[in-house]
Amino acid sequence: MRNILTVLVILLISVYSFPKDKYLVYFKDKGITSGQTINKTTTLYKEALNNLTERAIERRRKVMGNDIISYDDLPIKSEYINKLNSLGIKIVHKLTWFNAVSAYLDDSQLTKVREFPFIDKVEPVKVLKFINEKINESGIEKSKSITDRDYGSSFTQLNLMDVPIVHSKGITGKGVLIGFLDSGFRWKTHEALSNANVIAEYDFVFDDSVTANQPEDTSSQDSHGTSVFSEVAGFRDSTLIGASYNSSFILAKTEDIRSETHIEEDNYAAALIWMENLGVDITTSSLGYNEFDAGEGSYTYQDMNGQTTIVVQACEDAFSKGVVTITAAGNEGDKTWHYIISPGDGFNTITVGAVSSSNIVTSFSSRGPTSDGRIKPDILAQGTGVFAASTSGKYTGSFAGTSAATPLAAGVAGLLLSAHPYLTNVQVRDILIKTADNYSTPNNDRGYGLVSAAKAIDYPNVQSDNSGNIIHKIFINDFAIDPSTVKINYSVSGSDFTEASMSYDDTIRYSFVLPSSGNDQYVEFYFTYNDSSGTSYREPSSENYLLTYGASVVSLSPEINNVPTGYQLSQNYPNPFNGQTRINFIASKQKQAELIVYNILGQKVKTLFNDLAKIGLNTANWNGKNENGTDVSSGVYYYVLKIGEENLSRKMILLK
Repeated sequence: MRNILTVLVILLISVYSFPKDKYLVYFKDKGITSGQTINKTTTLYKEALNNLTERAIERRRKVMGNDIISYDDLPIKSEYINKLNSLGIKIVHKLTWFNAVSAYLDDSQLTKVREFPFIDKVEPVKVLKFINEKINESGIEKSKSITDRDYGSSFTQLNLMDVPIVHSKGITGKGVLIGFLDSGFRWKTHEALSNANVIAEYDFVFDDSVTANQPEDTSSQDSHGTSVFSEVAGFRDSTLIGASYNSSFILAKTEDIRSETHIEEDNYAAALIWMENLGVDITTSSLGYNEFDAGEGSYTYQDMNGQTTIVVQACEDAFSKGVVTITAAGNEGDKTWHYIISPGDGFNTITVGAVSSSNIVTSFSSRGPTSDGRIKPDILAQGTGVFAASTSGKYTGSFAGTSAATPLAAGVAGLLLSAHPYLTNVQVRDILIKTADNYSTPNNDRGYGLVSAAKAIDYPNVQSDNSGNIIHKIFINDFAIDPSTVKINYSVSGSDFTEASMSYDDTIRYSFVLPSSGNDQYVEFYFTYNDSSGTSYREPSSENYLLTYGASVVSLSPEINNVPTGYQLSQNYPNPFNGQTRINFIASKQKQAELIVYNILGQKVKTLFNDLAKIGLNTANWNGKNENGTDVSSGVYYYVLKIGEENLSRKMILLK
C-alpha cells in the first residue's frame, strides 16, 4: 500500500511540477522557402495535391486557375516534426497554411524549441470567446406557409430574407457543401436533423469523429451548435425548415465549454484547413477574441484589422482558395467593447449582424468599423426570436444573437450558389452585399443591410468559359413570365443598344453569350419581358447593368464596386518610420506578385513579398534590414509592386 501511495505521489508531482501551456510553433521553411517555384513533379507537390478532394480541386480552379497548389499547401517538413517529437512533445494540430504546429510545452521544452535553427517563432495560443447565447425551450407558433411548403414557426426568419419564394422555384441548396464550426452537434437524434446529409464531422477538442456530447463534456456543450445547424439543415414539415436544407454539410466541433465558454484559435484554424481540403463551399462560425484575459492571451481593438488574429488569417486563406467564409459580428454592441470581433474583421470574410423580425438592428449586434476603418458588419439577418431545434429533441423560439443570424445568412449563400453553381466566392460575396437593403448608404450599424435570397438570385451574373462571357439571369417574381418575350438589350462601350433573345432552359434560367471584345471594353445592358397577361417590364427600371470585359462582377451603372477591379499599392505606415513599417496592397485577382525595396540609386535592398497574392488585402512588413539581415542607413527608399502586367511604386523614408 505504501508503495502504491509513493507511486501516486510521484505521479502527481510529475504532473503538477511541470505545467504546460499551449503554443504555436512556426517553422522557417518547408524544405523550400515561400516565393520559390513549386516543382509539380516533387513529392511535396504531390502530397499537397493528394490532400485535396476532387471537389476541392474544382472549387479552387474557379478562382486559382490551374495553379491550385501554393506554398502554404505544402506539408510541414517531417524532419522538423521529428525533432519536436524527440523532446517528448506531442503535436496537437499541424497547420500547414501557417507552416506551424500547436503543442503543449513546459518551460524546458520551450527553451529547447526556441534554440532550434529551423524555428521562426513560438507564440502562446490565444483563447477566444465563443458567442454562446442562452437557449430556452418554447412552444410552437402557428404554422405559416407559402405555395406547397408549411414552414411552421421558421416562416418569419426565412420570409424576412425572401427565402420561401426561392424555395418555391425549386432552389433549396442542392449541390452545395456548407461547413459549421461550433460547440457540437446532436443532430442524429433530432427529428428535424436526422436526415441531414452530413458527409463528415470531427471533434477538434477530443480529436475524434464524435461531435455530439461525450462523457467529458458539459450537458450544454452541443446545445448551441445543434440550434445553429438546424437553421440551415433542418427539415420537419409544418415545424422547422432550414434555409438551405438540401445542401450537404461538414461539422467541426471546435469549442470547449467545460470550464468557460471559449475556443482555442488553433482548433479553428485546423478545422478550416480540414474543411477546405474536403471541398467545402461555404463556412459559418460564431466566435470572437476574448478581451478579458490579460497579457499575451488577449487581443485588442487595434488587432481587429483583418490581419492579426490566427482565425482571421485562416478565414482569409480559405477565401483565397475559393471558400465563402461567413462569421458572426459579435454581441458586443451594447457592451464596453462595442465593436465587431475577429474573424469578423476580415477583408473578404462576410460578417453578419443581427436585426429583429421587424428589420431593426438589435442593441447587442456588434458595430463597425474595423480598426483600419472598413465598414462592418457586411450583411444582416434575423437574430432575435429565431426558431431552431434544441438538444432536448424539441424546439426553441427564443434563440438570439449574431450567431443565430449568421447561419441564416449562410443559408442564403447556399441558395445563391445552388442556383448559380459556377459562381466564384468573390461573386457570391459581391452579390450578397449588392442586393442587401442598405447597399446605397452603408454604415457601421447596418453595414450593407438585410440579406435577400430572392434579390441575390435574381441579380444577373457573368460566367467566363470557352464560350466567352455568358450573362445568366433568373427571374424571382410572384407572377408568371412569358419566356418568349425575355430580351437582353446591350451596348458595348457606348455603342447603340442591340436587342437579343436569351436562351431558356425550360425551367427558370436564361442566358446570353456576349459578343467578343477586348478587356478594356465594357457592356451596359438591361432586360425586358412580359408577364402572362401581356404587361411589359424593364429590369432595372431606369438604370443599366454594367460589366467590364474580363471582370467577374456586375454593377448598376454608375456604381463603385465593393470588389477590387484592379491593383492598388498603399502608402506605408508609419512613414517616416524607425523600426518597422507596414505596406498593404490590394489585388483583384490571384496573381504572382513581388514587392521589392530599392534604394535611391535603384539598387535592390530586400524582397518583402514573392508569392501568389490573395484577392483583396495583402500585407508585408519591412524592418529596415537588407537581404543579409543588416541594418540599412537612414534615407529615402522606394518599394515596387510587380503584379500581373503592372508595376506600382511609392516612396518611403527611414529615420534612425
